[in-house]
Amino acid sequence: MARTKETRANAAPGAGTVFALRAIGLVILARWLFSMSDMDFIASLSAMASSPWACINLVFLFLLIFLPGARARAERPFHPLPQWLRQALRLFAFLGFLFAVFSVGAFVWSAGGRRAIHAVAATNGWLVAAPALYAAVLWICRPRALWRTNVAARRFAIGRYAISVDTATRTVIVWVESRKLGQYDARELTVRWLDGQSDTGAAPIAAPVAMLDPTGTPAPVGAGPASAATVPQDMARSGWLHRRPKVELLWDSPAAAGHNHQTVFRAALATEGDRVAARALDKSLRQV
Repeated sequence: MARTKETRANAAPGAGTVFALRAIGLVILARWLFSMSDMDFIASLSAMASSPWACINLVFLFLLIFLPGARARAERPFHPLPQWLRQALRLFAFLGFLFAVFSVGAFVWSAGGRRAIHAVAATNGWLVAAPALYAAVLWICRPRALWRTNVAARRFAIGRYAISVDTATRTVIVWVESRKLGQYDARELTVRWLDGQSDTGAAPIAAPVAMLDPTGTPAPVGAGPASAATVPQDMARSGWLHRRPKVELLWDSPAAAGHNHQTVFRAALATEGDRVAARALDKSLRQV
């Protein structure tokens, strides 16, 4: 059979993430050099040497532009960066975002709204773009699974956990972000649904607020609706739990003495994709 020749036009998954991070770093560096050109270069270097914040930004820009150890790989489409680099970029981006928001907020508070608008126009929107760029780095480096859910390939993603099921060898590999948690026998793994959920993914149907009395029990037929002030606060918390169910992946191995019924991971089903992946994983483990 003829094989498709791989070319440089077919970029590996994750190359866009590397490109976006480097582009953000180059934009911040270009703006920094442009600001230094308005001042004396020697005075700017001496001020940077005595400023801890400038040193932090230099390290951040170095990591963001050069990205040591970053490599786009097809088996890790959402994690082209090493884990240490991702965590470092998240930390520096969070510090930069806080500093930018504090600086801009203090300037707006002291100068007033009109002068702040003139300053945004004079800096070509940099007062707004700088916090947005730091926030973009935070969003790109957010905790994610290695891949998206692909039921046909028996790859599942629940929160920041990625699960790969191999039916030929009956093994399951679990990853948390880009770190491998372990490899398990698929027959020793079970999915447990928490918060009153079932493997069908249907949440318990709660009675309407209007049909509850102040104690939280159903009101008798013909009784008037209860006021919103009398509904206990834990009712709202229980509703939140129903909207955000959780699942656990349990490992029950008779060969591992003292580690029976170990929890491999516990994750909240924040999206509908997580719920679909959890149900598909449960079904796949039952079929192995």
